[in-house]
Amino acid sequence: MPGSSGSGTVTRSTLRQQIADALRDEVLAGRLQPGQEFTVKEIAEQYGVSATPVREALVDLSAQGLLEADQHRGFHVHEYSLGDFRGMIEARNLVTDGMFQSLDAGHRILQELDEPRTAAAVAGVRRRGEEAQRAAAAGDLTVLIGYDLRFWRELSVLFGNPYLADFLHRLRVQTWVCTVQHLRRLTDLRGSLWSEHPEVADALYRRDTKAARELLTAYNGHYLTLIEGLTAD
Repeated sequence: MPGSSGSGTVTRSTLRQQIADALRDEVLAGRLQPGQEFTVKEIAEQYGVSATPVREALVDLSAQGLLEADQHRGFHVHEYSLGDFRGMIEARNLVTDGMFQSLDAGHRILQELDEPRTAAAVAGVRRRGEEAQRAAAAGDLTVLIGYDLRFWRELSVLFGNPYLADFLHRLRVQTWVCTVQHLRRLTDLRGSLWSEHPEVADALYRRDTKAARELLTAYNGHYLTLIEGLTAD
């Protein structure tokens, strides 16, 4: 809008985020492969936008560990190793265990679980888990990733710490970027994907952090075994 610098800033910022989200989805869908190179100009032409918001989006994704900048050449999708995956699992464990410890110590969410607003939020988390469960059973990796990210994002938000929620979300995105290249090599993923998201939500609603920990231990062990087998092929 002419004469409104504030509006222009918002528009560019929104476009920047839209491009970043679209490129992240391209990586998670396997359409942008690890090590694949591209330039700001190529992405700008692909989306029909100017170079500035594209460059900003690519810098954002680089800061999140999804891309790497190649001096004078552009960017490429980060290539994660099995060691990286193990490190991500360990980091996720530390974050989620901290969440569970806060529940054990009487985090306010325990006192608010029976309040309508909190109960509705927990019910929403469970619905995301049910959708993730259905996608896992169907072997639909793309849908599973979307609902898995939403499930953990909305669950962590319940703890009222936006820094924790953002950090866990970033870790989970990186984990999927790391593993999706291997999982998409399987022609039929039915029965191969972990699907107990609703059980995690139910355990936390029951205030049963022991059961939640056991579920996540099984979750991490399942994917670690699966990815180790795929990378050994």
